[in-house]
Amino acid sequence: MIILGIDPGSTRAGFGVIKYENKRTSFVDGGIITVKSKDKNQRLVDLEKSFEDILNKHHPDMVGIENIYFVKNQKTALEVAQSRGVLLLSTKRRFIPTYEFTPREIKMGLTGYGTADKKAITKMVQIILKIGDLKQPDDVYDAIAIALVTLYSLKNK
Repeated sequence: MIILGIDPGSTRAGFGVIKYENKRTSFVDGGIITVKSKDKNQRLVDLEKSFEDILNKHHPDMVGIENIYFVKNQKTALEVAQSRGVLLLSTKRRFIPTYEFTPREIKMGLTGYGTADKKAITKMVQIILKIGDLKQPDDVYDAIAIALVTLYSLKNK
């Protein structure tokens, strides 16, 4: 089973791919989808194309995505919501089961502590998947964490 985790943003999104097979979880891929256009609408088109490339490359069985739960900046929240909409539309068009988690649910599911910081998330991802430093931004570790929490939530059902 291939699980894709997505940490959406307005100008970039982290993605992480894990594989669960024979009761073992392994890291497959991770990175940043960067959209550079100054035009907000074109950024959404660019995001969709880049995300479609990832879906075509990995053929995930399911996708986990971070949900917007609390925002400090309304303008940023709206842009992230638009990005999430594009990502969700892409998964739904392909009939890929998609699960949404709040940041607190992700932290709790991975570390057992709902207010864990970025370092704790990164460390737990490294320990669980037995990987070293990926030399990637926090967004990638967050996306991998989302993929892991997606897997855990299914195993607990």
